[in-house]
Amino acid sequence: MHIVDGALSSQVIVGGTVLAAAGIGLGLKKLSVERIPAAGVMSASFFVASLVHVPLGPSSVHLILNGLAGLILGWAAFPALFVALLLQAVFFGFGGLTVLGVNTLNIALPAVIVHYVCRHGIAAGRPAVAAVWGAVGGALAIALTTFCVGAALALTGDAFIPAAKLIFFAHIPIMAIEAVLSGAAVLLARRVKPELFQAFAQPS
Repeated sequence: MHIVDGALSSQVIVGGTVLAAAGIGLGLKKLSVERIPAAGVMSASFFVASLVHVPLGPSSVHLILNGLAGLILGWAAFPALFVALLLQAVFFGFGGLTVLGVNTLNIALPAVIVHYVCRHGIAAGRPAVAAVWGAVGGALAIALTTFCVGAALALTGDAFIPAAKLIFFAHIPIMAIEAVLSGAAVLLARRVKPELFQAFAQPS
């Protein structure tokens, strides 16, 4: 759900960049050595999943998997997703460098919100219950990301409001797909590597 260069006002770009930098800094602080491999896997997963995208006005439609990244990484989703977005901007021109901070904020902040909403259900419940929470997290992250993208466009100018509404409705099928993928991934992880979520069972 990349916003392209030139679509946003300078005020939105600066504000998004500052907030994204703060999120990355906090994420790096909370990223333990043990979770670096998981961060690398989630960064690569986002990179690959979002390569196939369909341009949609000032943004695009594609899989994100930021809900799953948030469920596993928490605040560390910020640096993980930032790296993937940076590589996509440099090598493929997706989004752009000037809007890198805003794109990072739009995708990583929902991941963190989903982490706090769903972490207890995933860590404490049975695998089947955890899968339901994982599905909720996957869909919720996409919904929140569309809201963030829409807010960034709306803050830039009223002319982008119709495009912001279109982005939300175009991502409804993506919400369903990500719910299935995230739920299945959480179910598998709870069965074969339950300790992946145990670190988040208690408030951090």
